[in-house]
Amino acid sequence: MDPFRVNLDLTGAEIRGELDERNPPIYLPNQPSDSPLLALDIGGTLIKVVYFSDGKEGNMEGRNGISAVGGQLCFVKFERRRLDECLDFIEKRMRLSASGKLWMSKAHVTLKASGGGAFKFADAFKEKIGVSLDKLDEMDSVVAGANFLLQKIPDASFTHMNGKRDSINISPKDLFPYLLVNVGSGVSIIKVTGSRKFERVTGTHIGGGTIFGLAKLLTGCMSYDEFLKLSQSGDNLVLDLIVKDICGELVCQEQGLSASTLASSFGKVITSERQLTDYRREDLATTILSAFTYNIAQISFLVASLLGLKRVFFGGSYIRGHTSTMDHITYAIDYWSKGQMQAVFLRHEGFLGALGALTSYENLDAANLTVEDPKEQQILHESSVPLDGKLASEHNESSIFPYLLVNIGSGVSMIEVIGKGKFERIIGTHLGGGTILGLARLLTGCSSYEEFLELSQRGNNLSVDLTVGDIYGEQGYLKHGLPASTTASSFGKVMSNKLAEYRVEDLAAALLNAFTYNIGQISYFVANLSGLKKIFFRGAYVCGHEKTMDKISRSLKYWSKGQVQTTFLCHEGFLGTVGAFFSYEKMGIDGLAAQEVIKDVLLGAPYTRGRFPSLPPSPQHNSSDDTNLQVEVERLRHENAVLKAEVERLQKENEEQKAKILKSQQDR
Repeated sequence: MDPFRVNLDLTGAEIRGELDERNPPIYLPNQPSDSPLLALDIGGTLIKVVYFSDGKEGNMEGRNGISAVGGQLCFVKFERRRLDECLDFIEKRMRLSASGKLWMSKAHVTLKASGGGAFKFADAFKEKIGVSLDKLDEMDSVVAGANFLLQKIPDASFTHMNGKRDSINISPKDLFPYLLVNVGSGVSIIKVTGSRKFERVTGTHIGGGTIFGLAKLLTGCMSYDEFLKLSQSGDNLVLDLIVKDICGELVCQEQGLSASTLASSFGKVITSERQLTDYRREDLATTILSAFTYNIAQISFLVASLLGLKRVFFGGSYIRGHTSTMDHITYAIDYWSKGQMQAVFLRHEGFLGALGALTSYENLDAANLTVEDPKEQQILHESSVPLDGKLASEHNESSIFPYLLVNIGSGVSMIEVIGKGKFERIIGTHLGGGTILGLARLLTGCSSYEEFLELSQRGNNLSVDLTVGDIYGEQGYLKHGLPASTTASSFGKVMSNKLAEYRVEDLAAALLNAFTYNIGQISYFVANLSGLKKIFFRGAYVCGHEKTMDKISRSLKYWSKGQVQTTFLCHEGFLGTVGAFFSYEKMGIDGLAAQEVIKDVLLGAPYTRGRFPSLPPSPQHNSSDDTNLQVEVERLRHENAVLKAEVERLQKENEEQKAKILKSQQDR
């Protein structure tokens, strides 16, 4: 008989302690005290361990001849680079726990383990402490862990708004379906439709590993908790560009725009003379946190909208029960959904995989988990059938509408155009060209976008990006369609907090890869949500830049499986490279191009000054920075006019060529 085939008795199970306590023990008053329960989740950066304890390790009194009852599930984590500490801890548990007699023969000990590291480090466990790992599928375990908490443990979930937690208990009858967003080094987004039914519908490489990697490089922090502490006393408006910075308070009032809307994360950096060392670490940390938590929330909202889901659960080790992180996510979900969706968090959010692995000892919830047929993925990944057999250049004026116009400036604005003069801004993202160049200036010291692109051409993003192969090995994670070469986490491989140890070319390549693919992914989701099959890109940060266009094209091709048509409105030198070219007038947006720059430039994330009381007041504005911003606005206006004139010239030239060809045919 397998000594580790045990039953979990959840009668009377409860979480004791205050609601804001991090990873509190789960008390199991009726569980036999000598239950040999320990399971692991070995992720890209952390090892999470869940184990059962009677709380009397080392004290053998009262254990002779009497079967004691009661104990608790305990939670502990280790950095993956400190694997030996984890091994020492497990070995000590086997010696001192009430179940020590069942651990005596290490040759027969098998522990349940989830995550890519379970495959990568199985030999180390066997060689160093004589333990074999029963390797479980990561996604199976994460879903099983979430369902275990939500179905079996009271008060395991809560909502969080403006620093206040409210416990929430959902009836198992009303639980499914829901969206589970697991924020680890990267982000996996899973649709859960039952106790044993789920589907990984998508994910993003901009996750916790990205946040921590950039935090190390920009702030010099040594741990994620140190980074979070820094972010508590910073002001993101020192580096972020808001609408008021672009057009002033008066224009905002005239246009009916919120002056404090975030237009571009790190957008102020591009017009400032300040270097990285001139910024406070706290301000850098706050800007990093707000930028990427908003992005994760926005993608989650778009996926939930595509799938028709109203409840979104957030888990993963990078949530950390952190107030600002949860407030950002909650506010963003509420803002974009207009109050129709709810963000819910889990008390043990970082241990879902380990909890799921633990339940598999008795197959409580992890056995026979089925990955649903990818019917829903048709929403997110459509077949590669050509749209209508036409090339972009063959579209006429009547067939061009409707389409999505994605304008990439300092931020990104997405506009649905349904006919001449008929367009509406749908949504935007604050991670745009200003973010790319702002971060590039801080990380590489480059002075222009052209210099940044030149650096990126000579760089290798894999020096700092974490791939699926780095986590799972050369076989990748094929069960969920993720080959080894897939980027799991941008900047997720950054281990040192010393910026000088990394080549600027590699950092530039990683930046370009991260943000162009993110723009492509969000553009595809927005187009899909609006039922649009054509996407046109324009803007100062894409036009004329071949590598940027190539990256965005690849991203759209990947996400849409070739179903969505991608076209760029750029200078004539790149027409042959990117396909068809349409004038503003023929596209129905000549009015858009002529309006105030605020209608053209991008408005993104929902942050409104004053909605988060914990943020300190904004410091005094630097008048020279304001002047530089006005110069940048004028430059963008001028460039817009030049582009429009160039388009008109090309259309006229095109008509003349058509006329010559027609005349030549008639003369024959």
